Amino acid sequence: MKKYICFLFTALLLFSVAGCNGGEEAKKLKASEETEAKRPQVMPQAVPHAAPGPIASATPMLSSTDVIAEVDGFKLTRAQLDLEVKKKMQEMQGKIPAEKVTQVTAALRKQLVDDFIVRTLLLNEVNRRKIVATDKETADAMNAMKENLPAGTTMEEFLKKSGVSSDQLRQEITLGIRINKLVNTTKTAKATPSEKEIQQFYKNNKEKFRAPESVHARHILVAKTAGEDEKAKTAKREKAENLRKQLVAGADFAEVAKTSSDCPSKSQGGDLGTFSKGQMVKPFENAAFSQKKNDIGPVVETDFGYHIIQVIDYQPSKIQSLDKETKSKISAFLQQKKKYEAFNEIMQGLKAKAHIVIAEK
Repeated sequence: MKKYICFLFTALLLFSVAGCNGGEEAKKLKASEETEAKRPQVMPQAVPHAAPGPIASATPMLSSTDVIAEVDGFKLTRAQLDLEVKKKMQEMQGKIPAEKVTQVTAALRKQLVDDFIVRTLLLNEVNRRKIVATDKETADAMNAMKENLPAGTTMEEFLKKSGVSSDQLRQEITLGIRINKLVNTTKTAKATPSEKEIQQFYKNNKEKFRAPESVHARHILVAKTAGEDEKAKTAKREKAENLRKQLVAGADFAEVAKTSSDCPSKSQGGDLGTFSKGQMVKPFENAAFSQKKNDIGPVVETDFGYHIIQVIDYQPSKIQSLDKETKSKISAFLQQKKKYEAFNEIMQGLKAKAHIVIAEK
């Protein structure tokens, strides 16, 4: 059976490439409402069947033990499912406790059957409606995907890890665009969030807009070297103490950082920007969040070396106001949510009128 890229990418296209720019904001606003899009997807070769009958969901209606699921004449065979399950279990080898293998395998089989049904219904529907994706739309989506790959990852590396060819990826992207167009034909997906909806969401979810306590700080680092003895460490601490004395006496922090710091931030005068708790190593964090604004703090030791810290600004935790930017984020999230609802409506309708037979739940 051919290898296919996971259904996640189709879902990402569904809610981002063709009109919804709020994906990242949605995660920030309400991560609990993300879809089940991160499930792997299998699309076996389709086999024609007799004319569709009433919907079914149990084994008795299947005459052949070689067929696991059937959707309007398209079949998922036991051999195809077994092969896909074997491949995915190999990918997870060593990550699943021995006592959980049977349970995970059973859940994976059910998941892949469900995915086969969803994909087949969607593919059949966009074909029936003659919904197409232009070459430009596909090319634009491919370029957008390349730009959003993790830093340092090439498209060739991504394809190898995903187990798909460039042509297969292009097919999946094209299908994603076609599905997005299908969703956008519904009134639900087209509906623009109203001012009332935006305000209501903000009112009911204020804690989601709480900005954490943060500091804007700069530092000078006298770095440690792996394997150095106590004498070398003492000398470096003394150097840091001397630099601190210069700063307390009035020396320009940025200039001292540029000439004496071992941190790459020295090119910015030691400026580390704004950060919240959990982003720095603990000793550094404790010092930065306990110092008074503009004070030259005592030398702080971390695994990296000896730091002299100055807090430039401090911001307490607070709830963001419902300003233009916040409204824009909420609107993008609600628009995405409406697309999810529209997608579910379409799936319910397609399942209700399709001939679906499942031999393995």
